[in-house]
Amino acid sequence: MIDLRPVGYVIGLLVAFLGLSMLVPLALDLAVGNGHAGVFVETSLVTVLTGVFLALACANSVEGGIGTRQTFILTTGVWAVLPLFGALPFLRGATEAGFTDAYFEAMSGLTTTGSTVFSNLETLPEGLLLWRSMLQWFGGIGIIVVAMVFLPELRVGGMQIFRSEAFETDGKVLPRAAEIASRISIVYLGLTVGCIFAYYMSGLGLFDAINHALTTISTGGFSTSDASFGQFQGAPEYVAAVFMILASLPFVRYVQLLAGSTRPLWTDTQVRAFLYFLGGIIVMMTAFRLVANGDVFGPSLREAVFNLTSIMTGTGYASTDYQLWGAFPVTVFFFIGLVGGCAGSTCCSVKVFRYQLLWGAVANQIRRIHSPHGIFQLKYEGRSVSEDVISSVMAFLTMFVVTLGVVAILLSATGLDFVTSVSGAATAVANVGPGLGDVIGPAGNFGELNDTAKWILAFAMLAGRLELMVVFVLFTSRFWRV
Repeated sequence: MIDLRPVGYVIGLLVAFLGLSMLVPLALDLAVGNGHAGVFVETSLVTVLTGVFLALACANSVEGGIGTRQTFILTTGVWAVLPLFGALPFLRGATEAGFTDAYFEAMSGLTTTGSTVFSNLETLPEGLLLWRSMLQWFGGIGIIVVAMVFLPELRVGGMQIFRSEAFETDGKVLPRAAEIASRISIVYLGLTVGCIFAYYMSGLGLFDAINHALTTISTGGFSTSDASFGQFQGAPEYVAAVFMILASLPFVRYVQLLAGSTRPLWTDTQVRAFLYFLGGIIVMMTAFRLVANGDVFGPSLREAVFNLTSIMTGTGYASTDYQLWGAFPVTVFFFIGLVGGCAGSTCCSVKVFRYQLLWGAVANQIRRIHSPHGIFQLKYEGRSVSEDVISSVMAFLTMFVVTLGVVAILLSATGLDFVTSVSGAATAVANVGPGLGDVIGPAGNFGELNDTAKWILAFAMLAGRLELMVVFVLFTSRFWRV
């Protein structure tokens, strides 16, 4: 029998912290006097008390530590339970959302997916808009810690290749997590403050600058307007693109940078591959619009830089309806959402390093066919890659494609059309945000979908954000066997 008390203790503490963080939008609503502060008083009290009672009930298990199976449950449990409480302000607040919509929005926030079911965002109370942004900001730093500490320990999706990248955990997951989180938090907070300042200097008001900085650094994509970044066209788009890219690089490199070591950032192969690929796509898309559509260079370049960066990094902002650019751009936007950024960043999706390892494995196999007696060793960052890492990457990629297909089929079974089903599955599993088509495309939202489809997508967001295997292993009988 697995002892769930250590899991309950950690989740209880995090729930209590989430409740305390509701005091921030509460203070904002009090300051502007919009009459909405009472909602956060109520939801904060319920959340804090629930978290404290859960932690106290499980506190006698702390000394026993936490094992591998408990870590799987904890990692999934945090992302499944916190949206329940993160949804309370939506349930009780001005949106008057039902439970399905409230949970969907909170899950989309904490997984930094950015898909929304709410419209008329401009009319919502300031505190509620800030709460949406805060959920994404919490989810962004949370996933970095998971990617740097838990996933390498759990040998998920090839992440074990980064086990000794900068921190050695030696199996002691939680104690080491606190040290890693503290260093990363400094970088994360610094980038957020820098982004707020840059947005403000580019013309955004302070409230919009704060909200969009929170959702940019987390590569989340929630906005304060139905028009998303369409309300801030011009210089803010370039500012957003720069910070989306910065948030897509491995945060461990920033930690090393602060320690005085600049070389790892500039020599990181996945950083170079990410930047080269993104730059190439931007050049190609700008050229296409100039030649095929006869568009003007300046706006074409700016919109390509912003929107392609937004979708590839999984942020999900949109400054224009790029579906109007033509069939080729729509296809490009669909597939770059399945690329993602670097491991150890706030980014989502498959991530660059897995494609690099896949390419290397395929190249090695071709060499073996050509030279059957040759010995070929796959290397990454100058280090030999073990067979279990390659197997883990292959398993992840297979599961990613299978999950995308199954989710698309399930969505179509609820009555959604082909484009909505496929793009909805892709945007949820890859945590991108907007899909394609008239319903969930960059000019729409997910509010029109039926409740069944929303629950399917909410589960897909959770599974995709936690690298699939962490979630799916809980559904195997062998995992629960003593």
